[in-house]
This record gives sequence, structure tokens and C-alpha cells, in this order.
Amino acid sequence: MEEAIKKSEVLIEALPYIKKFFNKVVVIKYGGSSLHDRDIRAKVLQDVVFMRYAGMKPVLVHGGGPNINQKLSEKNIETRFVDGLRVTCEKSMDVVDSVLMEITNEMVEELNGLGGEAFGLSGKENNMIQTTQRLASEDLGYVGSISAIDTTILRRLIDTNIIPVVCPVGKGKDNKLYNINADEAASSIAVALDAEKFVLLTNVRGVMRTKDDPGTMFHSLTFESVTHLMEQGVIAGGMVPKVSSCLHALNGGVRKAHIVDAGLSHALLLEIFTDKGIGTEIVKG
Repeated sequence: MEEAIKKSEVLIEALPYIKKFFNKVVVIKYGGSSLHDRDIRAKVLQDVVFMRYAGMKPVLVHGGGPNINQKLSEKNIETRFVDGLRVTCEKSMDVVDSVLMEITNEMVEELNGLGGEAFGLSGKENNMIQTTQRLASEDLGYVGSISAIDTTILRRLIDTNIIPVVCPVGKGKDNKLYNINADEAASSIAVALDAEKFVLLTNVRGVMRTKDDPGTMFHSLTFESVTHLMEQGVIAGGMVPKVSSCLHALNGGVRKAHIVDAGLSHALLLEIFTDKGIGTEIVKG
């Protein structure tokens, strides 16, 4: 009986959030090493299906770095990064495109198996992710910056309660494919869809004052405080692009951004449907 009462209390705690976010778009970027852990991935996708049945409109954008590294190694193609961006030659781009689409198709199949209705999309199709070549201190090859997002297909799927699963590959006016940073793609899609929330699922608990010390995690931050922490060097290294994509989403009108550890069981549900959450939320101010 006590177990049943606890479950009912959890449901009651979730009710205000279910009401608040009913019919709202939530864009989720799922990446990091946990993407390739079958047990963790199953729980994440269960959460996404739950969100859909709770009346929310989830959109899933994924990465795939470790899989790409492995495939490039198998083909004896060099892996090199500049400022955190993968230098992408023509051969590398073919690998990036095929590996990411393979992950998209796997996740669509898994979501459908969990009772959700999902559909896989590549940003290179239907002018969805329109791209220009990214300029940097040295030639990155086929690495793109997003110039525009066409949401036509995404909105058609969302309006019919289908979960879009997006592969972050863009196409330029030169008709060539470009490798797009998945955080950037997800953030730009969140802005274009006027999303209620942008959630970064990754392999860290959130923003921490002391690196690798969960006890120093910030549960809530404002745009201004994040900027201050970046200036102080508290937010540094791999956390900078994650936080920057959150700030971009908030600047574009998204109401709230979250950084959450996908490795925590049912992290999405705990962050969205409970009072305390388990990651770092960032708001405009």
C-alpha cells in the first residue's frame, strides 16, 4: 500500500507540469557516450514516448561522435578536431552522413517499438537545415554553419503527434552536404519551432562550480549569471558549447533550457515533471 501511495504522490506532483506543458514543443538534443549505451538509451526513449502521451510535442535531435570515430578508424580515415569541430573531408562527410542516418533509423525503430510513433529526418532533405561553410582559423572542410531552418516537415509531423528524430546534416546552396554540430542544430530547431523547452541530454550532471563535483551543481541559472560564470572561467572546456547553445535558444525566444545527465535513470521525466529537477535549468532572467 505504501508503495502505491508513493506512486500516486509522484503522479500528483507531475500534474501541474503536464497541464503547463500540454501541447508545447520540447526539443531534446541527445548525445554523449550514453547515446550508445542500450540500457540508458531505452530509458531516454521511454521518457520521450511518455512525454508524447502526456500531451507534449517532443522533437529529438541526436549526435553520434563515437560511432563516427569508429567507422572512420575502420576506413583508415584520419580523425582531427579544431576548436572542438571535426575536420571533415569529402570521404569523412560520406561516413558522417551514413552513420548519423543509421542512428536515426535505429532510434525511430526503438521509439516505435515502445509505442511511440516516430519518423526519421535528415537536415539535408527538404531544405530543412540550410547551411554555409563554417569559417575558422584553418580549413575545416565540409563543416557547416546554419543559415536557416525550414520547419515545414517538422510541423506536419508534430501536428499529427509523430515524434521527429533529426539527423544533423545540412545542405548548402552549392548542393553539398555539411557536418553540423548537433548542439547547434538542436538549438536552432528549438528557436525555429518556438519551443517551450530546449533540453541537452549529455554525460554530465549539469553546470558545476567545481568540475566533477556534483555537490557544487547549479540547479538554476539566469542568462546573466551564465555569462558571468563564463567570464570567470567556471564554465569552460566542453561545457562552453553546451551552454552557448542554451543561450542561443533563450535569445531566440525559447522559454527555458536544461542541461541534464542522460545516464541518470529517467532523467528527462525527473527534470521536466518534478519540482526540484535533477540538472541545471537556464532561464532568460
